[in-house]
Order: sequence, then C-alpha cells, then structure tokens
Amino acid sequence: MLIVLPPSEGKAREGSGPPVGELSFPALDRARKRVVSALVKASRRRDALDVLGLTPGLASELAANVALRTAPTLPAARLYTGVLYDNLGLTTLDAGAARRAEESVLIFSGLWGVLRVTDMVPPYRLSMGVSLPPLGGLAAFWKPFVAKELDRLPGLVVDLRSATYAAAWQPGERAVGVRVFRHGKVVSHMAKATRGEIARALLVSGADPATPEELAAVLKDLGHDVTLAPPPRPGRPWTLDVAVT
Repeated sequence: MLIVLPPSEGKAREGSGPPVGELSFPALDRARKRVVSALVKASRRRDALDVLGLTPGLASELAANVALRTAPTLPAARLYTGVLYDNLGLTTLDAGAARRAEESVLIFSGLWGVLRVTDMVPPYRLSMGVSLPPLGGLAAFWKPFVAKELDRLPGLVVDLRSATYAAAWQPGERAVGVRVFRHGKVVSHMAKATRGEIARALLVSGADPATPEELAAVLKDLGHDVTLAPPPRPGRPWTLDVAVT
C-alpha cells in the first residue's frame, strides 16, 4: 500500500541538519536541481511574489527559497505542518507505525517532486500550482519524471492529495481517491483533518489492503463511514467518500 499525500503550506521554521544531500528517488535529482535553480532565480526577482503566487505578508519566505542550497534541513516528517499533518502526527507514531510510514508514505512537492518522510530538506515556499519560469507549470513538469519512478512501485494507492498535486501523477485504477462530505456537501478544511486521521489509522492499525474493497472494509472496521464507488471509466481511480459529522 502507498499512502500519497500533498505537502502543506505551513512548514517548520528551520532545521538543524546538514544542507540537502541525497534524497529518495535519486532519478529525480536532475529535475530537482532544475527546479531549485529556477526557484532561487525567481525568488530574487522584483516581481517574485507575483511569480510564485504569494501575498505580501509572505515576502519573508523568499529568503528561505534563495538559501535552499545551504540551509539546514530537517526530516520531511517534521517539516510539514498544518491540519492534515497535525492529525497524521508522524512524529508521534509508535515504532511499528513509523516504520510503515517510512515504507508507504509519499509526499508530493512542487520543489522536490516526491519525498519520503525521512528525507532531509530545508523549509521552502513553492506550490505545485505555480508556473515557474522557465519550466512552466510544475505539475506538468514533474509528471513524466514522477510517473517513471512511481509507476513501478507495487501496491494499492490511497490518494489523499488535493487536485493540484494529483495532477503530477495519476496512478489509474489501482488508486482510491478520498473525498470528505458533511451533510452531503464536500468540505475542504475538514477534509484535511479527516485525511490525516485516515492516514494515521491505516499506519497504526498495520493494515495493508490490496484492493479498494479491502481498503473500504478496513476503514469501516476502524470506525469511518465510507462509501466506495468504482472508476467512472477505465484508467481512472476509484472514489472513497467519507462522511463526517
């Protein structure tokens, strides 16, 4: 089983590890260097905030981008904060669940492509939705590189990403996309919390569902109100609707 997550806009302020070195999926390194170079250059522009889609209140984030190559790092498990990661609680997992997270959790990133929770990276600010000169839209940029790496990994894909990050890799019918409903309506903020809870529950339980039907059964046993729907057409993911109160 692979648990696929978006990053978070909120991040820890700084790390204490050495500058970024070897990361998981080394075949992505050449593409990563291209994105790092483009981001450093873009962050020095006078119109950097507009280019990166940032508000004036986030101007201080540009300095972190400029310092990417030499900045201290921390594990991705500690870097990402926010609602989803607060509810997932990677740093509070017991030894068995933490080991499963290292093996199964993949974090998508506009800067790094894909990370594992143990990868050491510095704080940064870059959304997958940005069109970064001269590379263009990052989801489209990353898609062929990421697909080549992840398509070869076996297992059911529990897809907890937002649409922006889902555009960078589409696993097809072996994936189950998770939607969250309240009173019959899709919710956004609460969806992040619920996705974090689901990821944690799967890791803590030790469950390793091999099919969408097994995933739905596991989550029902764990107390979630879920409804599974098959792909609307060949090559598309299954959908798991989670009802919350």
